[in-house]
Amino acid sequence: MRQAHNPDIFYPVVSWLLFLTAGKGDGTMKDLIGYIAQALVDHPEQVNVTEVEGDQTNVLELKVAKEDIGKVIGKQGRTARAMRTILSAASAKIKRRTVLEIVE
Repeated sequence: MRQAHNPDIFYPVVSWLLFLTAGKGDGTMKDLIGYIAQALVDHPEQVNVTEVEGDQTNVLELKVAKEDIGKVIGKQGRTARAMRTILSAASAKIKRRTVLEIVE
């Protein structure tokens, strides 16, 4: 049975992507990942996203509370993969590769 999307998470993310693809975004990938992660975890105040900029690639390092790491990764890495897919789609518009690393 397919599980329905959580509208509290899904619709704000879609709005965010529409904002970025309209050319109004200016590198808010860090905020996007932080927003998604905070919606998933039990301790949103401990979510920390650090951006490391390179020549052609940005690396976003996501740190969460130790007990929330499984929620961010998900079963068989599905949640992490979904976050990376959203990040990839959003960063394609600004023509800059962005990679998500989940740090323990």
